[in-house]
Amino acid sequence: MPHTETPGTEAAPAPRLRWWTELPLILVVYAFYSAGRLLARGDVSGAVDHGLTILRFEKALYLNFEHPLNRLFTREAWIGIPADFWYASLHYLVTPAVLVWLFRSRAVRYRAARTWLMTSTLIGLIGFTLLPTCPPRLLDASHGFVDTMAQYSSYGWWGGAASAPRGMGDMTNQYAAMPSLHVGWALWCGVMLWRHGGTRLTKAAGVAYPLITTIVVMGTANHYFLDAVAGAAVMGVGLLLAPLVMRGADRIKARFVPSAAPVTADSSTAGSSIVSAGCQTSAGERIPRQRESVGAGAEPGASPKDAGDGAPAPAR
Repeated sequence: MPHTETPGTEAAPAPRLRWWTELPLILVVYAFYSAGRLLARGDVSGAVDHGLTILRFEKALYLNFEHPLNRLFTREAWIGIPADFWYASLHYLVTPAVLVWLFRSRAVRYRAARTWLMTSTLIGLIGFTLLPTCPPRLLDASHGFVDTMAQYSSYGWWGGAASAPRGMGDMTNQYAAMPSLHVGWALWCGVMLWRHGGTRLTKAAGVAYPLITTIVVMGTANHYFLDAVAGAAVMGVGLLLAPLVMRGADRIKARFVPSAAPVTADSSTAGSSIVSAGCQTSAGERIPRQRESVGAGAEPGASPKDAGDGAPAPAR
């Protein structure tokens, strides 16, 4: 049975996301994340203890991939330098690019994807606060790690403070290693490219990007393997919580932002045959006031000739 709408009523269209509302929201969340990341510095000695605990745990499970990768990146400049550029830049370029791509070409999927990313990012901030962790590159040299970004700093814009530009090391929290949001954000980008990319190349990039990023963060001695695992776990939790966050946001919006009521036409106006002031027409009448002219100028038995010049000619 076909669906019919009540005449004279129109349902209010679903609100469409606009870039001038999305951009400030993303900037606010990122600013909050950056500020919280700086405030969550914690105790340096405690961060070192956490890092050594992770390292011992990995060795016990034979998961210590950081040492061989770090030695490779340190020895082979043709690998280490591109890896440093990868770590210092793509984190801040690919993620916004994928967001813009989703917003422009996959608008139906954008809100869920954006909520997933933001929820996971805030969960990561909680991890930085509760578990400040010293990355491998800041451990004592006796543990066998080399800071490749410091080693190759003459090739890029960064100094000895991870990916921070030279002279801005104090503006970053170098003990926010657990979880690795470099890996988490790369995983999010990979899922988006795999699910919504229309070509094999896009899907291949969706697989390669998070895998290469995981190798890079360990080879540059910026993260432990378990940091990368924690980054992926944070994204999993964010994915599960994203629908709840969206429903909560919808409830808040419904409560504080009045929705547009359906427009209902006046029934007396909708059923009226008035087309202009004082002019009425009906089926079979070709000109306004015809009925009025017939009633005033002709008797019930009068011939069409007496009805006026506007009457139709008799059929012959």
